[in-house]
Amino acid sequence: MNQLGDTRLRTWTLRFMALLAADTQDQLVWLGERELETKDVIEEVEILCRVPEGLAERGVFEHGDLHDLRAIGRRLGEIDSTCRVDLWGNALTTDPAWEDIRSHARRFLLTSLGDWRQPLPRPVRPHTGDH
Repeated sequence: MNQLGDTRLRTWTLRFMALLAADTQDQLVWLGERELETKDVIEEVEILCRVPEGLAERGVFEHGDLHDLRAIGRRLGEIDSTCRVDLWGNALTTDPAWEDIRSHARRFLLTSLGDWRQPLPRPVRPHTGDH
């Protein structure tokens, strides 16, 4: 991949990790009125946890930085299928898996950037079906 593509993937990884690392209340504020399904968030994070492996091969991330991403991927795999059908906002407050994921995301950011407190990504506007 080219350097610009690697930079974008690194930025995407760090922004999503910032969202996962945020306090629950900050995550809920970020969600606002959006109704994200937990299964969709899990799918996105599972991809996110695989992408940095290739980036580490190209020197964008250190191999040691990936330990917590792998742990997040394992923890996501342990989330029961019945917990995946709920809205993510509800899961954040009821499923202890998200607290574990938060801890790993914080360690990843601390290792990668020196501080887990990072600006949250801009929320994506809900799709309205209008063009």
